[in-house]
Amino acid sequence: MIEFEPPSRITLDGTALVSNWRALAQRSGAARAGAAVKADAYGLGAREVVARLRDAGCRDFFVAHWGEAEAIADLVPADWIAVLNGISSADIPGARALGAIPVLNTVEQVALWRASGGGRCHIMFDSGINRLGLGSAQLAAGAVAGVEIDLLLSHLASADADVAQNSAQRAQFKAVVPHINAKRLSLANSAGIMLGPDYHYDLTRPGLALYGGIARTEMATFIKPVVALSARLLQVRDVPAGTPIGYNATYICGADTRVGTVSIGYADGYLRAFSSKGTARVGEHIVPVIGRISMDLVTLDLTGAAGLCEGDWVELDYDLMAASALTGLSQYELLTNLGSRFARNWG
Repeated sequence: MIEFEPPSRITLDGTALVSNWRALAQRSGAARAGAAVKADAYGLGAREVVARLRDAGCRDFFVAHWGEAEAIADLVPADWIAVLNGISSADIPGARALGAIPVLNTVEQVALWRASGGGRCHIMFDSGINRLGLGSAQLAAGAVAGVEIDLLLSHLASADADVAQNSAQRAQFKAVVPHINAKRLSLANSAGIMLGPDYHYDLTRPGLALYGGIARTEMATFIKPVVALSARLLQVRDVPAGTPIGYNATYICGADTRVGTVSIGYADGYLRAFSSKGTARVGEHIVPVIGRISMDLVTLDLTGAAGLCEGDWVELDYDLMAASALTGLSQYELLTNLGSRFARNWG
């Protein structure tokens, strides 16, 4: 196979990843901290993430789909992996063979699990997000009676804000706990950890914050960035004042400008929301994105950064909290949209 150097890179800080998990585990108090590694560990590479967090002491990993569970099942014991989106009848043979643990979300899924032999499972209780999970009435009616429940879990809808919904969901969760025979309980995601011990129970399930996202503003004091983007300059040119740049001439150079074109675009997850808003760094110089983001290309104003030439590399500013505020994209989108064309280099 012929090998080529990709013209864009994601540099991933494994030390920061582990530091973030340990910081969240510490703030989980007596609860154990797991890790949400669904969506290929939020786009960063589940196998690399799982191996590092396993070695750091993590023993509970959450994915969305059975294929995601299979992709990491050679790295950790299968029963350390929970599959959040439950089961269908088509999943049963593979789920049994794999040995990962289903999170059952409906009466129908509970019945499927029982009919296929039962055994250890997790149960999702819908405490108010109204997305997945069994309701209070279903649990009160005995929907999970006799089921071997390892983890009873629920999911907070608004833990990133100080709103009444948080305490209302906690109250709903607390109310069902005495009626369910579960070995362990789990309510808090990344943001929920910061709501305090009443939300921690036996296991917390951080996701975004592991990868450098700031789920609540107070986390900015200890969560470290994990992701850095860089791209290679494909061309540098000098253009006179009045020159239009990019599709639909959305940017017109107000003065003579040195324009650099780098190999990254919305196909890589650097989305059009960064058009004429984003910035890049060349040494100590901050250079603005100018014009519309293309599928494979981004143009920069290099006027203030002397000495750059074709083949040099620039780093795109991708601080998750700042980029979210700049573009209106969520920090989750900024991570999970990062595409497969990047070289992913772990340090």
